[in-house]
Order: sequence, then structure tokens, then C-alpha cells
Amino acid sequence: QHRFGVKQRAILKSKGITPHLLTMTATPIPRTVALTAFGELDMSVLSTMPSGRKPIKTYVVTQTKRKDAYTWIKKEIQKDKIQVFVICPLVQESETETLSSVKAATSEFELLSKEFTGLNLGLLHGKMKPVEKNTILDEFRAKKIDILVSTSVVEVGIDIPNATIMIVEGAERFGLSQLHQLRGRVGRGSAQSHCLLFSSNNVPAPRLSFFSQTLDGMKLAEYDLKERGPGNIFGIEQSGFMEMRFASFSDILLIQKTQKAVQEYLKADPEASSSVLSARLGKFQIDKIAKD
Repeated sequence: QHRFGVKQRAILKSKGITPHLLTMTATPIPRTVALTAFGELDMSVLSTMPSGRKPIKTYVVTQTKRKDAYTWIKKEIQKDKIQVFVICPLVQESETETLSSVKAATSEFELLSKEFTGLNLGLLHGKMKPVEKNTILDEFRAKKIDILVSTSVVEVGIDIPNATIMIVEGAERFGLSQLHQLRGRVGRGSAQSHCLLFSSNNVPAPRLSFFSQTLDGMKLAEYDLKERGPGNIFGIEQSGFMEMRFASFSDILLIQKTQKAVQEYLKADPEASSSVLSARLGKFQIDKIAKD
């Protein structure tokens, strides 16, 4: 879901005469959560983990604890021969002042190669050629690489059960949904897995603390909705706060009662309409969205 905009999904939906639309995601975007709350979408939740897997333990790590974390990781690799992901926000170091302190995969690879002497490290990012990326991933799967330093290119489609530790550098630079996707790259086997969120700030952002306390994608999505807003249900924005506000998500019981009342009203009179409401909504409605 995170790879498609409102217009793109509308175009896909328009391919058939009356197609059914099934959206699948680990963490719904704010607009989708809003549509679910307002009754536009029916929702099914798969809340159980695959058999034999253990819940991932997530920790927020400050800079003062970095050395301790490295020491622990070395012991884990030596003891159980596990593998590690290290995720960086950037490919290369930036000269921009606001990004100068943000970790980059290429430079972090050099630093960690010195920190973890005697271990095999690999580097992976989106600017590499496909054959190079496939070679690195094949070596990681074959356990020839102990620590893979990467960008978020590994966010989806990577299944390596022996990788049980993930470090996310500059965790505050990632959204909750992306962090949840990244965390899902570990915990894919029977061994206990850990996700370490390295924060650039001495006082971690509240949302990182919240993230570390839950593995529930819907809870993360609801938190994201409150923080970023539902977007525009009648437009294409998938987050942000609507100009037309007609309900608060804290009034979920009232919303549910309203849904039931509307459904009963439309059941009695399927052709019912409101000229006043239609005129008001017309200001926010995007016509022929699939053709734009």
C-alpha cells in the first residue's frame, strides 16, 4: 500500500467494471485508517504470528550506549553465529548542514569494518547495479557476510531467518510504518530477535518509545493517524489534516453509531440524497480522479 498513491490505486480499480479491491499492509497509512473508521472500508486483521516465531524485542539506544551495544553484538555473533542488519538513512554523507550528522551506509561500512575486525561485512544500497545487489544478498543468505550495512532498500522482500539483530541508525528519520517494515526483516526464524533503534538525539522522540513498546501494526497506524492526520478523504493527500473536519477519531463510539444510522437510512431509501451535503462536499471532491 505504501508504494501507491490515491490516483494510482484509483486507476487500478478502474480497470474492471465493478472490481473488488483488496488492500494489504502491515501498517495502514493514515488515510486508510480514516476510511476504515468512517465505514468506507471493511477491515480484517491477522493478529497471530507464524508458528514457532518469537516476538521481536525492540530497544531505543542513545549514543552513550553505542559501545555497549557493539560489545553485545560481537558476543552474539561469536556465540550463536547469527547475522546482523545495520540500516542507515543515507547512501553517502551529505554536505548539507542539516544532514551532516546523519549516518550514511558507505561511511558507516568503513567505520564498522574497523569496529568489528575479524568479521565479514557487506554493503548494500540502491545505487548499486542489480547484479551487485543480488551478489551481496546471496552471500548474506549463504552466511558469508556477518553484518550487512544497508539503506532501506531491504525494507521488503528479504527473508533471512539467521539474521536476528537489526540496528537502525538515525531512527528518528524514518516513519513508523517504515520502521515496522524494517523491523520485520528480523524475527523470521525460531531464534529470539532484537531491533535496536539508534537515536541521534540524547532524548529520543516519543514515537520511538511508543514503537519500541508494540509490535501491533494497527496500533502504530492509529498513533500515526493522530500524529500526522488522516489526509484528505475526498482528495489525494494520504496524511495531514483536512480542511473539512466532520468527526474526531477520539469519538469512535459516536462514529460507529452514525455509521449504523446511515446504513439503516440508506437501506430504507437507497436513492436518498442531500443537496446541501452534496454542495458542501463538492468543494472537496476530485472529479474523475482515475483519469487525472
